[in-house]
Amino acid sequence: MSACRALRRHPSRRRTTVLAAGAALAALTLTACGSGKDTSGGGGQTQFVQGTGGVDVAKDRAGRRDAPELSGKTIDGKQLDVAQEYKGKIVVLNVWGSWCSPCRAEAKNLVTVANDYKDKGVEFVGLDTRDPDPAPAQAFEKEFKVPYPSLYDSSGKLLLRFPKGSLNPQSIPSTVFIDRDGKIAARAMKALSEEELRKTLDPLVAEK
Repeated sequence: MSACRALRRHPSRRRTTVLAAGAALAALTLTACGSGKDTSGGGGQTQFVQGTGGVDVAKDRAGRRDAPELSGKTIDGKQLDVAQEYKGKIVVLNVWGSWCSPCRAEAKNLVTVANDYKDKGVEFVGLDTRDPDPAPAQAFEKEFKVPYPSLYDSSGKLLLRFPKGSLNPQSIPSTVFIDRDGKIAARAMKALSEEELRKTLDPLVAEK
């Protein structure tokens, strides 16, 4: 009875608790159950479909959302502004961590395709997250002979810049494909094979 009375006296507190629980449940559902099927987000402003190999792609060029500003220090301590440095280029942004087993599994595929597509106007950029300091990430890149830079984003602040409802990275590893106009064209929330990378990149390379 006393508990019921307490709830009656503080209806706003009860409402806040229920709303918080609902928000937490929604977040868990989004994290665990991304379907990749015909989906829309952000009030239906962005629509995308599941492409070959489970890579989500924007339905058409007009529906692509702008990529956020991605700038900061790399794991080597250098400054990098992706939009400025790679203006007019296709950018493949790979979210990874040195502690992540699937990231290690796909590293050689990313390196191979990055080298193969360098002359096709494609630039790769890593986004290292949840590494407490850059040293393990540096060792990772040395081990796999990674030829491209990686932004250091241990706290995940850069990941939060992606617009809600867009083809934003929601897992580790994730890979986001940004077209020549700086718009998000595709996304994968898994480790990618060479074939999957090439099949996603070829249509973007062919765009005029």
